[in-house]
Amino acid sequence: MNPDHTPAVAESAHPGRWWHALEDGRLQCDLCPRDCRLHEGQRGACFVRQARDGAMILTTYGRSSGFCLDPVEKKPLNHFHPGTPILSFGTAGCNLACKFCQNWDISKSRDMDRLMDAASPAAIAAAARRLEVPAVAFTYNDPVIFAEYAMDTALACREAGIRSVAVTAGYIHAEPRKEFFALMDAANVDLKAFTEDFYAKLCGGHLQPVLDTLAHIHHLTDCWLEITTLLIPGHNDSDREIAQLAGWIERELGPEVPLHFSAYHPDWKFLEAPETPPATLSRARRIARDAGLHFVYTGNVHDTEGGTTDCPRCHAPLIVRDWYTLKQYRLTASGACPDCGHQLAGRFGPGPGDFGARRQPVRLGT
Repeated sequence: MNPDHTPAVAESAHPGRWWHALEDGRLQCDLCPRDCRLHEGQRGACFVRQARDGAMILTTYGRSSGFCLDPVEKKPLNHFHPGTPILSFGTAGCNLACKFCQNWDISKSRDMDRLMDAASPAAIAAAARRLEVPAVAFTYNDPVIFAEYAMDTALACREAGIRSVAVTAGYIHAEPRKEFFALMDAANVDLKAFTEDFYAKLCGGHLQPVLDTLAHIHHLTDCWLEITTLLIPGHNDSDREIAQLAGWIERELGPEVPLHFSAYHPDWKFLEAPETPPATLSRARRIARDAGLHFVYTGNVHDTEGGTTDCPRCHAPLIVRDWYTLKQYRLTASGACPDCGHQLAGRFGPGPGDFGARRQPVRLGT
């Protein structure tokens, strides 16, 4: 039951893509590497894709867990129009099974009553225009599992002059990956760890498909890319693993892809690890910068040094942040360092936004 007793938005039956029929009558979902094989009426591991009447359907098309205006830095994106608001929403479900999920009340939900707001792609684009926000974010749970809804919304937003952002774990097959990220203006991909063992034991997935997604976004699309790793003490925060992760990014993607190290707090089904100490984030940032990355940030903590964007050439501070708040912004209108003229990697407007750190719920449906 919803806390406010408001009726849930009715389940949808939108035609799904990326599937094929098997000889035994089951349907195989070809969206992500889980390759779920479903009997009639059965749902995939993501919970939102279902075999029904001999076809694959998406049950959450047009249905959201809620809309909010967030600072773009919350996604986190530090090099994508800083200081601006972004209209954010998600649905329910997830195609990974992370025991430490920090948004488990949405992504792990099997309670469709959580889907409280209804909005078509056109309505979302119109709302963004009405609210005067420059971008829409597919976030809170993974947009890969509601790809049809996200892609149609991105198309509607593009026609309205609104940008689209995906916050995702990047666990997706090659063909849908190509179509999905071709429509995104920016993405933050959650790189959970840098070992197959971590992905297998704590996420129920595999590392390589995520690395393939990162390489595809950076090299084969115009989508701006940033990466986040949630550091869990004793599980993915060793000096060696952090160095290997940062080294792979520098080598395979380049030194200008921003990397965010975020603090973990015990949640969902993984309560044995302690909260991430700020010192761990600072250590990880130092290791990644030593590996050659230009832009390494700390998240979920107040850390002005870890939130500051420095010029890679002259090392002058260009954007100073405290969590989601901009304290100083010194880029030129073209996004360059005013001291040495170096063009900063990213997507920047003529100046910063002034949305700040607030979070503003928005209701679109009825």
